Amino acid sequence: HTVVVIEHNLDLIKCADYIIDLGPEGGDRGGEIVAAGSPEKIVASPHSITGRYLKPYLK
Repeated sequence: HTVVVIEHNLDLIKCADYIIDLGPEGGDRGGEIVAAGSPEKIVASPHSITGRYLKPYLK
């Protein structure tokens, strides 16, 4: 089964099997896939702003 969740809560995001990080910003400057994969892969992506904030939650 698959569940699609649109979320900003990092406690929930860290539990995901697969994340699609959209950005790099919102509105006209967003909507592009900047990173995709496991939480660890998002944290390792230099283009992911989400990854910067998610990193402390994975420790």
